[in-house]
Amino acid sequence: MKTNKEAFQDYLQLEKKYSAHTINGYLTDITVFEEFNKTHFEQDNIEKANYSQIRSWIVSLVDNGMANVSVNRKMASLKAFYKFLLKTKQIEVSPMLKHKALKTPKTIQIPFSEKELTDLMQAVNNPVGFEEVRDKLIVELFYTTGMRRAELINLMTYNVDLSSNVLKVLGKRNKERIIPILPIIIEQIVLYLKERESVEEIDENYFFISRKGLKLSESFVYRLINSYFSRVSEKVKKSPHVLRHTFATHLLNNGADLNSVKELLGHSSLASTQVYTHNSLAELKKVYANAHPRNK
Repeated sequence: MKTNKEAFQDYLQLEKKYSAHTINGYLTDITVFEEFNKTHFEQDNIEKANYSQIRSWIVSLVDNGMANVSVNRKMASLKAFYKFLLKTKQIEVSPMLKHKALKTPKTIQIPFSEKELTDLMQAVNNPVGFEEVRDKLIVELFYTTGMRRAELINLMTYNVDLSSNVLKVLGKRNKERIIPILPIIIEQIVLYLKERESVEEIDENYFFISRKGLKLSESFVYRLINSYFSRVSEKVKKSPHVLRHTFATHLLNNGADLNSVKELLGHSSLASTQVYTHNSLAELKKVYANAHPRNK
């Protein structure tokens, strides 16, 4: 018979359709709390834990220097676990019922400017060889599609449709979506596929591969974006997610409506997309100031 934790894992995988990375994060958090409970309260069964014990864990995490945002993520894992136990009638009341998340500072991602993107594309205008061609295409795809890092890494070769100028990606919770690609990107894809033929023993399933023919790692893609943008930007954060943020911000600044951007990003609700309007507000203020008669 499966333990509650094993049943919870099945629930996250089969019903919620979370990624393996997300599921591992949830289970790790639960395991750490189990160990804390055994050590400090001599209790093997966290199904019987109360909020006082959870609160002690929170205090311990904070005292050890963990940031509030990280503590909140661990509490979200516990909350999901106890919610599952309620749903399966393993418990009658969740010990997380009255829990309130710790306060965290609101941060606004600073996107790359259009000039930074232009300068970078000029700097890598003539890539030579498989790796340079691949790396430039990765940067261009992030910027022109807004796809997530995991979506790019797991992009399958058969989901790149050059005849229809679209590609299909598998997003969060295994949600598929179709993303249009620009003609200039089609040209780069054709060049990349030609260069890819020089790689021996490749995994044909994955569109992007390493020089050894293997699927790319998340850390490799992060380092690639960081390295490329270090040439043209002094921003502290230079990551694939900042490029996704840049994609959305530039579309909104140039007149795209929020619903269209929402669909392109693969968000389930407008609330998720509206975070990208903060930077567009600066552009809106500039237009307003320049256009309104009372400002002249």
